[in-house]
Amino acid sequence: MTIMAIAAVVKLDSQSGIDEAFPNINFGIKPTGSRVLVQIRRPKTKTAGGILLSDYSKDAEQDNTQVAKVVAVGPLSFRNRGTMELWPEGAWYKAGDFVFVPKYAGSRWRRDIPGEKGEKVEFVIFNDLDIVGTVDGDPTAIQAHI
Repeated sequence: MTIMAIAAVVKLDSQSGIDEAFPNINFGIKPTGSRVLVQIRRPKTKTAGGILLSDYSKDAEQDNTQVAKVVAVGPLSFRNRGTMELWPEGAWYKAGDFVFVPKYAGSRWRRDIPGEKGEKVEFVIFNDLDIVGTVDGDPTAIQAHI
C-alpha cells in the first residue's frame, strides 16, 4: 500500500467515526435570536475490539461529553445586543464547526436515530456567548470527563 493509499484509509476511517458520532438527523427545532443549536457527540456503542458497551457506560459518556457540532445559528448571533451591529471580530463559529460546550447549561432534548432501535442523539440550544471554544482537529479524539 502506498503512503497516499494509507492516508486515504485513515481519512476515511476518521470521517466514518465523525459520521457515527454526529449522525445526520432532523433536530426538530431551529434556534431563534442569538441562540445556537448544537448536536452533542454520540457515545460509542462498542469498543475497538467489538465488545458492546452497556447502557450505563453509554449514558455516563453521553452525560459527560462536552464536544458538539454546531447545527444552526440564530439570526441575531454575533451581534451587539444594543445596536444589532455585527461584532467587529466576526462570528466565532458557524454551522458545521465542532465546539466545546458547557456541561450544565442550555436547553436539552433527545431524538431517536431512525433505523437504530433505542439509540438517540442529544441536541442543546445555548446563547451564542455560552460556547466555550472551538475544537481543532478530530472531535472524536477528545474524551469525556467521567
